Amino acid sequence: MSDKDFKNNSKILFKYLLFLGIVIVIYSIVFHIIMQIEGHYHSWITGFYWTLTVMSTLGFGDITFASDVGRSFSIVVLLTGILMLMIVLPFAFIRHFYVPLLESKKNKKVPRQVPTGTKDHILICSQDVIAIDLTERLRQESIPYFVIENQKARALKNHDDQVPVIFGELDNIETFNLANIKNAKLVVVNRDDFLNTKIILTIREVAPTIPIVAIASDIESIDVQQLSGADHVLPIKKWLGEQLANRINAKHAKSKPIGQYEDLLIAELPIHNTPLVSKLTKEIELRHKFGVSIVGIWERGRLQAITGNERLTDDSVLVIIGNKAQLHKIDELFHDYNINPNPVLLIGGGRVGLAAAQSLHKNGVLVNVIDQDPDICKKISPFCNKVFNGRASDYDLLKKAGILEAPSVLLSTHDDTINIYLASYCRQLNKEVRIVSRISEARNVDIIQKAGANFVLSYSTLGSEAILSVSKGQELTVLGEGFTLFIIPIPKSLEGSTLRESGIGTKTGLSVIALKENSEVITLISSNTILPHGAEIVMLGNIEMKHRFNKIYVNFN
Repeated sequence: MSDKDFKNNSKILFKYLLFLGIVIVIYSIVFHIIMQIEGHYHSWITGFYWTLTVMSTLGFGDITFASDVGRSFSIVVLLTGILMLMIVLPFAFIRHFYVPLLESKKNKKVPRQVPTGTKDHILICSQDVIAIDLTERLRQESIPYFVIENQKARALKNHDDQVPVIFGELDNIETFNLANIKNAKLVVVNRDDFLNTKIILTIREVAPTIPIVAIASDIESIDVQQLSGADHVLPIKKWLGEQLANRINAKHAKSKPIGQYEDLLIAELPIHNTPLVSKLTKEIELRHKFGVSIVGIWERGRLQAITGNERLTDDSVLVIIGNKAQLHKIDELFHDYNINPNPVLLIGGGRVGLAAAQSLHKNGVLVNVIDQDPDICKKISPFCNKVFNGRASDYDLLKKAGILEAPSVLLSTHDDTINIYLASYCRQLNKEVRIVSRISEARNVDIIQKAGANFVLSYSTLGSEAILSVSKGQELTVLGEGFTLFIIPIPKSLEGSTLRESGIGTKTGLSVIALKENSEVITLISSNTILPHGAEIVMLGNIEMKHRFNKIYVNFN
């Protein structure tokens, strides 16, 4: 009875039953009056018996009227019974009792509060695409979290899907009190920009110091959400466009920083049309010449660990680590090797595409854009070399936009199916072009890579990486779909062994990029580097590789 909906429905059913009882009493009284007129006398119990017998259509039994008035009254009672008992009562019972009872039982399955003693947990205000990716990462890292849902159907579905969820209104202080927000580690506010502001203000009433990370769709909303109390406002779509723009090939070959660890930069170095093509990684000696370390190689969307025997191709993109001065020296070496002076082709000029075009324009890269929406074309045109309004599947339009000469194609439509189609189409038209694409669902990453994409990044991955970076107090490092940095204490089973003896790369696929000992970061490591006691090891890879590492080295202990 604590369920308001069930209580309200029960009141409606009770009122109907009360009305039905009153009708039965009235009919019983009328029965006695007519019977007395006909000269028959019966008890009150008999009156109720006759009324219920007639209304339920069981028959008249041994008590009947002899007059037309009595028989007319019997017809009225019979028709009333058919309507009120046979039709309305079953409907009212099912609608206002049985169904609400089932709904109430289902709703009671969804918790209204976190378990007693919960602390250092992350609260997420919606199970959207970013949250789905984020919660998977949190599960893998054993970080407690709860999703707050204000819609019963969604809350129940999440509960049935084994998602830790609590049900409550997001603009209600009591919801966050029941979520034990004062002992939480972080709150992720990921609704629309308008509701986000309302949620942030509500949270600040009950928890003035709790860290709040908000997702902003529009750039204009960043200041509003910050002034409302958010500690970090993440314009993920803008960042996605900038990250994709940073992965294209244009102008001169140069390193492109994609992240930072301590004072070291992690960068990508495309080697298309440079002297490094066709050489083995051990032959190029970047560490000896410039002091930088190669920690991985991108080959058509897949990150490979370094053994020294990898043969580089025009599609290879080196992942290197070094300081700013060291990367600058490499850029000077490759400056004379032109990749392709033609404009980059951008397909899809929405929020992500606009951010990509603005980033490329800022860096002096020419961009040709294709989009079906005339308004989008008008909005993006100030940052473009040429704008083409039409369908990107039109060969003549693609050719006019420069697909045959473009150094790179950036696919930024919001539809995975269209991006996969265009990746395959553009690859067939230009075998040398570098294809960079956004994606929405992680399950489509392998498909679009097979279609021809060189680099793929999703909105959900970038969002979850950004939130995790904030929660850990680290700089955002976006290596690619599913790849990240892992900083792990060196297991006892590896202490004192060399990097070659450990077999980390061959057994797990992880790339060791640095060691951290007594606050000192060591990046000039080789196969003979000894893994010291009490130090941390910094590695690059995906979650599956980390699981293999834990299984082989950590659980071994």
